[in-house]
This record gives sequence, C-alpha cells and structure tokens, in this order.
Amino acid sequence: MRFTDRIEAGRLLARHLDHLGEDRPVVLGLPRGGVVVAAEVAGHLGAPLDVLLVRKLGVPYQPEVAMGAIAEGGVEVVDRHVVDGLRITPDEVASVLAREEAELQRRLGLYRIGRTRIPLEGRTVVIVDDGVATGATARAACAAVREAGAARVVLAVPVAPPGWDTAMDDTADEYVAVVTPDPFHSVGQFYARFTQTTDEEVADCLERSDRDPADEPLVAGGAVDVIGGRDAEITIPIGPVRLGGHLTIPARPHGLVVFAHGSGSSHHSPRNRMVASILNDAGFGTLLFDLLTAEEERQRENVFDVELLADRLVAVTRWIRRDPDVAELPIGYFGASTGAAAAMVAAAALGDGISAIVSRGGRLDLAGELISEVTAPTLLVVGARDTPVVDLHHRLLPQLRCAHLLLLIDDATHLFEEPGALQRAAEAASDWFGEHLTATPHVPAEVS
Repeated sequence: MRFTDRIEAGRLLARHLDHLGEDRPVVLGLPRGGVVVAAEVAGHLGAPLDVLLVRKLGVPYQPEVAMGAIAEGGVEVVDRHVVDGLRITPDEVASVLAREEAELQRRLGLYRIGRTRIPLEGRTVVIVDDGVATGATARAACAAVREAGAARVVLAVPVAPPGWDTAMDDTADEYVAVVTPDPFHSVGQFYARFTQTTDEEVADCLERSDRDPADEPLVAGGAVDVIGGRDAEITIPIGPVRLGGHLTIPARPHGLVVFAHGSGSSHHSPRNRMVASILNDAGFGTLLFDLLTAEEERQRENVFDVELLADRLVAVTRWIRRDPDVAELPIGYFGASTGAAAAMVAAAALGDGISAIVSRGGRLDLAGELISEVTAPTLLVVGARDTPVVDLHHRLLPQLRCAHLLLLIDDATHLFEEPGALQRAAEAASDWFGEHLTATPHVPAEVS
C-alpha cells in the first residue's frame, strides 16, 4: 500500500484511532512531516493539536543512521549499542548533540511564537509521525511526554516495519500503525508524494487545528489595547468569501503595511508575524490576511493565480480603508514569493493609493508586464544564494519604472531560513517603509 501524501495517510490513521475520541486526547505531531499527519488526526478526533520537537542524532559519517535522539524538555536518548559498535567517540557524539540542539531551539522559536505548550499532565497523548524506521525519535518523544506527566501514551503512525511494537518494548502504552509492510526499507517508499514539509506548513497546520481554549493566546475577534493601539484577529468579508486576518495598529502609527504571503503560508505564519512585529516596533500598523480560503487553497491552481490574488489584495486594501483608525494612513505592501507578484499587480491597479512596496524573494515574472506600471518605490530583497530568483531580478529590473533598489542578503536562500537572514530582511523593510511610507494617499472607491 502507498499513501498519496501525508494528508491521506493522516485521514486513514485517524480512523484507526476512533476509540480514543472519548478520552479527549492531546495530539502531538513530530516535525516536520508528522505535523501534517497529526493535523488530520486531531481534526478527526476533535482534539487539540500541538507540536513536540524531536531531533534525530545521526552517525557523524552516516547521518541517515540514528544513534539516538533529543527532545524538548532536555530529553536525550543515546543508543549505546550503535555508538559502541561503530566506535563513535564522545567528542563526535557531543558535536552532533550541539548541532541538533541548536536546530531544535531554532524550531522552538518558530513554532512557539504566540503559542503556549498544551499541558500534558494527566492526559492521554497521541504522538504522531509520518512513519517509524529505527524508532529513535519515537523513543525520545515518548520519554519527553512521560516526563511531562502524560497518563497514557499512544504512538501512532501510517507505516512502520513488521514487529515494530515489540521492538519498542514499553516505550508507549499503545501502538497503532495503518500498515506494517514486509519488506520495509524506508518510510518514503510508501508515499507517492513525500516532499519535505516546510516550517510555514507546520505553523499553518498548528494554527488551523483545534486547541484547548485556555491555551489559545490569540484574540479571536474584536480589538484589544496594545500600548494604546489595537491587536486583533479579524474576519474580512470579500464578496461571498470570508478571509481570516490579523490587524495590529500601534499607538500613533506612521502607516499601514498589508502583507501578501507566498504559497503554503497563512496569516498565522510565525515568519510573517516576526516581520510584522519588527514593523510594529518601528511604529507601523500591519495587516496579515489569508489570500485564499482553506477550500480555495486545496485547488493548487489558485495558489499561483496571481490575478485572483491581486484582486483579493485590492479588495482588502479598499476594505481596510473604511476603518477610521487607518483611513488616512499611507499604505504599503510587503509581499513574499507569489504574494510579491500579487502585490505588484495590485499596486499597479491602485496607483498612488500605494506608497511603498517591499518584495521578499518575489516572483516578479508572474506579474508580467504590469510591473512597469508600478509607481510606488519598491525594495526588492532577495537571498544571495537564491540563484534563480537573483537571475530573474537582474533580467526584469530594466522593466521597472518606479524608484527601486535590489538588496541581496548574504548567505540567504529563497525562504530566508538561515540564522539572522529574515531578521535582516525585516529590518531593511522597516527602513524602506520609514523612508517612503509618508504621504497620505487616496484609494479609489470600488466601482459597482
């Protein structure tokens, strides 16, 4: 049996866990791929979803082979049989430990922004991954959950090798697998599509899933005071659809920056929230919103329909103008990847209604000839190691008639995942908006 993807695998796994529904379990996904599977399980069970950070400790010269794992909470599991059998030195173990601990902390910073960890004490906890091979990460995950006080631990995966539950001994209280094929070589061989899950996809799964109300830090509608301003989860009505968003307006704002995210992201993205927080600290209001509904996003062609995305951005810009707190504020766009293309098309349509643009890793090619009609000063931020997009910008820059600047961020790739890369991009954006987001524009009313 082969699963189409992690979503299908999660839906099939969920059916094997129906008996846990009355226990009101907590579902924990192991990043990255396990979170996609876990989101389907949590939705089926009506259970809260959280993430459990675990990192495999790979053999130094053969990293695909596990010699142990670590998990948040200081849990460390080392397979002495592997370490001694392969004559791995204490210094080599320490080096791998340090590297994986740094990556674990990086992901904690991404996934825990604005979120508190769901308490596990006395709860039934379902640990979900996209599959089990050696079981090293699963053992570390179970140890971490028991350390947190879970009353019952269930380890659930779509695929595992034959006899995996026996080999795991008493690591968990219950083991659930959809299939245990023989022969078993790797988890990926049982998926038709087994692409790498991104950090933004993980964050999106977490924010779209149910959480315990007491643990939800975000405002669910209405505005609250933030240093004299507003900070709120909002719903934006655009024709027949309703788009989720988050509006932050500091006291005495200089302007408002509307975000247009790239494919696979959402207004909950920790990366976008981090950029927004830097702009907020600089005195700019921010509006993050979902360009598509969840149903629309399932149709992959919509994700790259720049005309549709730009229309949404224009409509949201006009809608937010009706808010008295921002009616007179200059508006800028911050677009990423496909969202940057939508921002350019929308800015071309609104003309002087947009005062400044920042494009991060923008797919300017998707905007077509309309980039020549943009009048707003535009900062183009690109990772220096994102060679295809760098080349794209050099080819298309002559078509830009607006004031513009190309800024290459050293050592950064397309997603700016490298340490400090996104911070530098956000600071550059803040400086650009500080220089150009000053005039009070007029946004034309929508023609009926």
